[in-house]
Amino acid sequence: MLRKLLLVLLVAGLTACSSGSPEELPAGPDLMKKAAEAMRSVKSAAFSIATEGKPNVPVKKADGRLTAQGDADGTITLEVFGSLQEITFALIGDTVHFKGPTGGFQKLTRQQLAQLYDPSLILDPTKGIAQLLQSAGDPRVEAEEGGDYRVATGFSEQTLGTLVPGVTEPVNGTIWIDKATSRLTKIELPLQQGTVSVTLTDYDAPVTVTPPPSAG
Repeated sequence: MLRKLLLVLLVAGLTACSSGSPEELPAGPDLMKKAAEAMRSVKSAAFSIATEGKPNVPVKKADGRLTAQGDADGTITLEVFGSLQEITFALIGDTVHFKGPTGGFQKLTRQQLAQLYDPSLILDPTKGIAQLLQSAGDPRVEAEEGGDYRVATGFSEQTLGTLVPGVTEPVNGTIWIDKATSRLTKIELPLQQGTVSVTLTDYDAPVTVTPPPSAG
């Protein structure tokens, strides 16, 4: 009887030890490489940009949808001469349909929009998120949070400028990578006087960007 009791306690102890052991975190460079490859295959996504405090960047808020072909639609809040202006836009091919708080839709070329901000570059395989991840400096996987890995890493101002215009110096930020798909879910960038966060969701959902009804 004593022998059986000791055997039961031993098995229970081994089971508790094995179930309580933490999962080994992946190496940062390996995870970044895998994430960059995963982002290059993305067909579409929804994006959101938010700021806290008063970071010195023109884009204060944005929400929209993107396709890998470069089409996009949504709203962007820009700081123009000290005031905030919300712009509704639809980017189709080389044409941008945009509308401010008042008046109807007007048109710009993609090249003209790029002088302010071109959100379609977010999914560009050579300039967007994929390149940002590939060029990240000294990535360190800090923890597992829910279904994501939280990674501390550094970014150059050149690669960040595509995602967040106005960044003029390197930034040490935090990113979250989905464990199941290796796709980026969030970036958090502490800047002078504030923070910028970029969130990506709804990967590969069907997205069709069409001109606004009033557009000719």
